[in-house]
Amino acid sequence: MAGSADRYYVTTPIYYVNDKPHLGHAYTTVAADVVSRWHRMNGRSVHFLTGVDEHGQKVLQAADKKGISPQQHVDEMVQPYQRLWQALGIRYDDFIRTTEPRHERVVQAVLQKLKDQGDLYEDVYEGWYSTSAERFWTEKDLVDGKCPDTGQPVEWVRETNWFFRMGKYADQLRDWLDRHPDFVQPESRRNEVLGYLKKDVGDLCISRPASRMSWGIPFPWDDQFVTYVWFDALLNYITALGYHPDGPTSELFAKYWPADHQLVGKDILTTHSVYWSTMLFALGLTPARCLYAHGWWTVEGQKMSKSLGNVVDPHLLIDEYGVDTFRYHLLREISFGSDGDFSHSALMARYNADLANDLGNLLHRAVSMSHKWLGGEVRALGETTAADEALDVLCTRAAGTYTAELEALHFDRAFDALWELIGAGNKYIDTQEPWALNRNGDHARLGAVLRRCLEIVRVAALLLQPVMPGKAQALLAQLGLTGDAPLPLHRVDGLDGLTEGAVLPPGDPVFPRMMELPARVQQLLDGVGGGKGTAAPADKLDRKPKPPPAPKKEPPVAEDSKDLISIDDFAKVELKTGRILEAAPHPDADRLLVFKVDVGEETPRTIVAGIASRFEPETLIGQTVIVVANLKPAKLRGVESQGMMLAAGGKQVKGLCTVTEPVLPGTPVR
Repeated sequence: MAGSADRYYVTTPIYYVNDKPHLGHAYTTVAADVVSRWHRMNGRSVHFLTGVDEHGQKVLQAADKKGISPQQHVDEMVQPYQRLWQALGIRYDDFIRTTEPRHERVVQAVLQKLKDQGDLYEDVYEGWYSTSAERFWTEKDLVDGKCPDTGQPVEWVRETNWFFRMGKYADQLRDWLDRHPDFVQPESRRNEVLGYLKKDVGDLCISRPASRMSWGIPFPWDDQFVTYVWFDALLNYITALGYHPDGPTSELFAKYWPADHQLVGKDILTTHSVYWSTMLFALGLTPARCLYAHGWWTVEGQKMSKSLGNVVDPHLLIDEYGVDTFRYHLLREISFGSDGDFSHSALMARYNADLANDLGNLLHRAVSMSHKWLGGEVRALGETTAADEALDVLCTRAAGTYTAELEALHFDRAFDALWELIGAGNKYIDTQEPWALNRNGDHARLGAVLRRCLEIVRVAALLLQPVMPGKAQALLAQLGLTGDAPLPLHRVDGLDGLTEGAVLPPGDPVFPRMMELPARVQQLLDGVGGGKGTAAPADKLDRKPKPPPAPKKEPPVAEDSKDLISIDDFAKVELKTGRILEAAPHPDADRLLVFKVDVGEETPRTIVAGIASRFEPETLIGQTVIVVANLKPAKLRGVESQGMMLAAGGKQVKGLCTVTEPVLPGTPVR
């Protein structure tokens, strides 16, 4: 969604610097980065704002506990956010801190303007106050006598404060929501706001006595009060653009406000939809075009909690899985507006299914067959068949759907559309049988088929540039398309963007299959880091687990009792690499799987293997395995097996013997 054809403004919340950034912070910021990169690729002028909220009572208490000034404390706490955004490849245009003079002076000017126009007044407040949430609550708001947001104790407070006439603008907000149905998204969050507005909207206490809480922006006419953090912080979205209530209007503000998307977590939806909107109305400004409130992450089925020790460290995920895999998984796994659960096994399964088996497999098959049979050359599209036309139609639809869904922040739906095309590409190879075309000498049709498969990879790589910048460039490089900057979205709605006659460079697999969780992650899940969670200190994660007891030694076997073979006997066994093209359960045997394996011959072989207890068939597609190629064919429960795949573990299969390097099917194994 863009407010105009040539500009786009997106914001994240400014994150409160009371702790290190975690999975939730990364989630919001990656989403903003992806959509901002997308709009830049489409030629729009983009402004992407993020930052940190540095005032409030919790900051003051943390600084006092450390024996340093609040400013020293926030100067330290901002650094982990900046380091993480760098590690995640976040390309923001501005990073605002609420302790910056450019922000503080505008907050004071806004306070003065609202006071002068009668929208602020002084009164005595008496009620329950939550230090953990830094806000007042009424008796009916409390849950079991505690803060409804944090579950922490509250205290009874009676003090004089300044109030903003928020209720004065409630009807205007109700009317705005009625006339702008997309203002709050997704629909479930919009309904929450509408429900909130059905009750009386009171006025908002926007000050704290400096005698009780001194770390904040002083009121310009009375330094005995500082600004409530939720009034101060919300103004960052316009102070960063150079807004000033007394003018003149800055070029940035005139160009980019109202924001196109303001991304928030569902826990701060009310503050943004009600507090922020009414503040803007009071200033004579319009709200953002869309407030999008995403859901929360649980971890391995549990709510993220420091006490549980399961707060996910994004740096660990980046280090162990790679930044692009992490970025993709965050946006692929759940709908952006819904809650979701993070688990390492789900990340590995998603990576293998989508990236290694589907996209990576399509690239490998198309490139390897092009090198093997066409000299690595991109051939002409040739005459179009019905199958080709269906693929072209699907490409046009997928690109259009991907664009619309990503701009609406429906990332998972965008990926669904693209992966329908990728899946169709793999199926197209199977139905067009390029190995048969090569055997029959129909190299014109062979080149056309492989060209269309390469084109699908090109389309996918271009569309995925904002999501996986590094991996997208690696995909494009294997197609002979390179560049330091993202490539323009040329012909993503058609399978005709490559240059006929271009030579495909050799390259390593872009998405090598993940056979097991990284060792550090497995240690963590096994409890080496001090619990089930994923936030154990790095020094604990790096400790080596206690070695298992040494196995009992079996008595030595006399050498003359072994069945030794000679080198001539071994030479009779012909081992070759094979690429798994298809995998399915055996129709009449639960423990057997049936494979189609490319071993470098004109026709793929059918191989039956008893590994169903260890593997799901779809997870094996695209793997390069070692095949006994000269084994006499045998029927296994009615299906002829034309070879054997080597596996480790004997009767209890532990794993397949695979080749991780990029080798062509049919390569001899010595």
